[in-house]
Amino acid sequence: MTTRRKFLAQAGLATAGVLVAPSLLRAASVHKPGIQLYSLRDQLPADVKGVIGKVSKAGYKEVETFGYDEKTGYWGLKSKDFAKLLKDNGLGSPSGHYGIDSFFGKGDTEELKRYMEVANIIGQSYIIIPSLNGEFIKTVDECKAAAEKMNKAADLLKTANLKLGYHNHNFEWKPLGGGATFYDTILKETDPKLVHMEMDIFWVVRAGQDPVKILEKHPGRFVFAHVKDRDKVKTDLNTEIGKGSIDFKTIIPKAKSAGVKHFMMEQENFTNIDPFVSITESCNYMKNTLNI
Repeated sequence: MTTRRKFLAQAGLATAGVLVAPSLLRAASVHKPGIQLYSLRDQLPADVKGVIGKVSKAGYKEVETFGYDEKTGYWGLKSKDFAKLLKDNGLGSPSGHYGIDSFFGKGDTEELKRYMEVANIIGQSYIIIPSLNGEFIKTVDECKAAAEKMNKAADLLKTANLKLGYHNHNFEWKPLGGGATFYDTILKETDPKLVHMEMDIFWVVRAGQDPVKILEKHPGRFVFAHVKDRDKVKTDLNTEIGKGSIDFKTIIPKAKSAGVKHFMMEQENFTNIDPFVSITESCNYMKNTLNI
């Protein structure tokens, strides 16, 4: 017979086990392996349903979208049908990449409002700017103006319970004079409560910057990260996570402690490997080695 005292003692031991068991700690993690669907841009148009099924089978739990078209939706699927496809495959989508150059160029809000509607249908929380036209950010003053427009876009997104994010490449660190760069400018001039950052780790490294130093300098600013490895030989190319030269074992724990909540694997090229084998290898490394 199990007495109440014995039950409580056993429960206490079980709780202690949870505190020290790495596998259980990982299971309790809020982080889930995600993928930026741009990785499969060549495969999606031919078989969107099949590709999404394979993404789920590879082990991913989240996807970051790209490529929405007002006429064709997501590769022939309307937003609501694409949302159902994700749900049927056990996938969530916290964010999507949406180009809003018309807003930055002419102040046109119509395109942005359409994207807001799409994001809400998909169930996304963040609209992320994938890049900005270089014509908008040639000088420090233009960069400050772009930062102010980001604040205004984020204000508009708030009306639909959405948030704004910005994804970097490497041009953001091009010197503008006086030690200024576009990246430093938007971090300084945008409202931290309104504008959030998505760090593409590959492009940070390729720009000659240190991801860890940036994360430590700006805790709380980065909500997303692109986990994208760098080929050891052809350094302008990607490779499977863990096969390249980027030290993710050091970077990812720092990213978590700095506030990154979503980790999206992205691979822009596949070399001598089936894409679906590749994304499965990367997902396994993210889960088993990086504890994502």
